[in-house]
Amino acid sequence: MIEGARITKINKFEDERGYLAEFFRNDEMDYKPVMAYLSFTKSGVIRGPHEHEKQADFFVFAGPGNFELHLWDNQEGSPTKGEYFKEIFGESNPASVLVPPGIVHGYKCITDTGGYCINLPDKLYKGESKKGEIDEIRWEQDPDSPYEIL
Repeated sequence: MIEGARITKINKFEDERGYLAEFFRNDEMDYKPVMAYLSFTKSGVIRGPHEHEKQADFFVFAGPGNFELHLWDNQEGSPTKGEYFKEIFGESNPASVLVPPGIVHGYKCITDTGGYCINLPDKLYKGESKKGEIDEIRWEQDPDSPYEIL
């Protein structure tokens, strides 16, 4: 696994009404999200790869839909720098994934009907009142990028 990244299996507690699945508890990790959003990704669509210099992302892949998640360690001084990780998460393998700054990340929806992902980042997008800079290095826009999702 890549240094600093954290994957936590999401357990579903089911009964006759359906299920409940906890994906974040502040008593189980030292991480403080400041916003939350839901994204829908169409089948076959790739988001990323990109990385953040200061922001951590906390993705929740629980369905509907499945995603192929890709992580590359680009953290200076990391014992796993240069390592690559890929796994499928979502409806078939629900998990939350903490991606700290310096880890290049992206995902591809591999479900025919598309899929949903929740993100709880620890920095506000574009800062307070959306007046700041965007903290992203968009590797997917670089034709010479060493990071590729097919």
